Amino acid sequence: MIQSMTGYGKAEINLPNINFTIEVKSLNSKQIDTNIKMPSVFREHEIELRKLISEKLKRGKIELSIWRESSENTTNIRFNTQVIKNYHRQILQLKKDLGLKESGVWNSTFYQTGIETSDIIPTLLKMPDVLQKGQEKSSKSDWNEIKKAIDIAIFDLLNYRLHEGQKLEFDIQSRVHTISKLLEKIIPFSEKRIDKVKNNLKEKLANIGSNSIDQNRLEQELIYYLEKQDITEEQVRLDAHLNYFTETMQATSQNGKKLGFIGQEIGREINTIGSKSSDVEMQKIVVQMKDELEKIKEQLLNIL
Repeated sequence: MIQSMTGYGKAEINLPNINFTIEVKSLNSKQIDTNIKMPSVFREHEIELRKLISEKLKRGKIELSIWRESSENTTNIRFNTQVIKNYHRQILQLKKDLGLKESGVWNSTFYQTGIETSDIIPTLLKMPDVLQKGQEKSSKSDWNEIKKAIDIAIFDLLNYRLHEGQKLEFDIQSRVHTISKLLEKIIPFSEKRIDKVKNNLKEKLANIGSNSIDQNRLEQELIYYLEKQDITEEQVRLDAHLNYFTETMQATSQNGKKLGFIGQEIGREINTIGSKSSDVEMQKIVVQMKDELEKIKEQLLNIL
């Protein structure tokens, strides 16, 4: 059973005052290529995650994202009241330096000087560093729960890969079967082609005359020429490669690269048959076989 390298998995986890969403995406790649996006508080676990992904997903361009969302009742953002007071104090000093009249009264927070408090607060909140982010904290129990969610997302991705692999297998099997049928169509043309070559040689020799020709040497050359034109060996090897390709697809291990190598051998045999085919109909069949093989190779790029 083959698996696709394309996949997607998602899991969500709800912890006290905070929620996490884990997404795992996979695309085709020759090797394992992992990209992890997660809150900085969990960075110490990055090596552990890379090892986990390498063991379970084997190959592909993997992207793991951990999204953190605080609940409505909690927030990690706080007002930096000291900075706000300093900004306000400087505004008052600027007003004094400019000689503006003070027409306000002092209250517990701000000194109103002709500028309403409701007007100045929005301005102060736009100033740099008035908001500060509290230090993120995580416990070992939080990470254990997140890791369980990551396992669920990876399991979801593996199921996706398996489902996609079934579709790929069906498509590739049908194309391998098509090549096998086309190979059977070549056999009659191959036999007729040899007879045609023999008759053409006899006609040409008859026109030349056989008195000045060494018959023994002629027979040797004819045998050599006909052997070079024969495609029986290529047919046998191509049929064997097609059967081995089908057997390899049924294996339980990841054989994407191996299938690629077998596909190359299938291509060599088809090219050899094409180079020995002088018959127009045989050439048409060879072109169809090459077309099916190219489509198989495209699909093999996405097999694990």
